[in-house]
Amino acid sequence: MELKTKVDAEEGKQELTITRQFDLPVELLFKAYVEPEIVEQWMGTKVVKLENKNHGSYQFVTTDPMGNKHGFNGTIHEIVSNQKITRTFEMEGANMGAQLEFLEFEKLTNDTSKLKMHIVLRSVAIRDQLLRMPFAQGINMAHNRLQEIVSKLK
Repeated sequence: MELKTKVDAEEGKQELTITRQFDLPVELLFKAYVEPEIVEQWMGTKVVKLENKNHGSYQFVTTDPMGNKHGFNGTIHEIVSNQKITRTFEMEGANMGAQLEFLEFEKLTNDTSKLKMHIVLRSVAIRDQLLRMPFAQGINMAHNRLQEIVSKLK
């Protein structure tokens, strides 16, 4: 089965490009990334902090089936409503370091939009480590949940 969220990784580069088209207006797609209640639903995580402003920060905590807590955090460097978010992302306790993420939200029609994420990691080795995990399947599942949950807000 083909994944709707595409993950492209050019050989020898420390970056990824993730693209997905949604059957959602761009305003709702953007809202899914900035409204804590919606983020919690589609990401399956607890939003501890989400400061949607330039130089703001965020912190999420996920609890796995064994009850272990996993933290994620970052800084929001730039945010332009319905257009883009530039931020860092770091999994606490994972030896992958921070990554830089450029999220671009594009209106295709009144009812469809596209998300493009350009992610830069510290090294090619870390990028390859991430790709050895079920990363593509995980982000595709999360985006499927985003589509399902946010569609109900139309």
